[in-house]
Amino acid sequence: MARRSTETRIFFPWEHRGGLLRRLGLNRLPSFMLFASLGLFTVLVGVRERRQAGERRTRAVIEQYRRAIDGYLAAHEGNCPRSLALLKDATAAETVPKDAWGHPLRFVCPFTADDQIYLLSSDGADGTPGGLDRIE
Repeated sequence: MARRSTETRIFFPWEHRGGLLRRLGLNRLPSFMLFASLGLFTVLVGVRERRQAGERRTRAVIEQYRRAIDGYLAAHEGNCPRSLALLKDATAAETVPKDAWGHPLRFVCPFTADDQIYLLSSDGADGTPGGLDRIE
């Protein structure tokens, strides 16, 4: 009867060639996939945060002009300003108001829907009038 060897052999990385995955360089695939998914996640979070920051900035500009319009309406017996350019002094703005994406704000006065006197809105990031990403 033959005796079985009880020795176990330990291989160092440089002592054997490895399998097919190692030869093709795919033994590091899981770590590559981890870093790739982490990079994709970082990019998506950055895009989302940039969009939300644009929305916050646009809402702040709309609120600033909304206060100026309400003040104008109170001072002029409910008559609407002809344009937002008339409100530059009240808002301390240098130019006509624009949203975070560089599109001018939409101002409609008089506005008859929903018992509103006027409508002040932004077309949103895509710039499409009345689009789904508009901000009012």
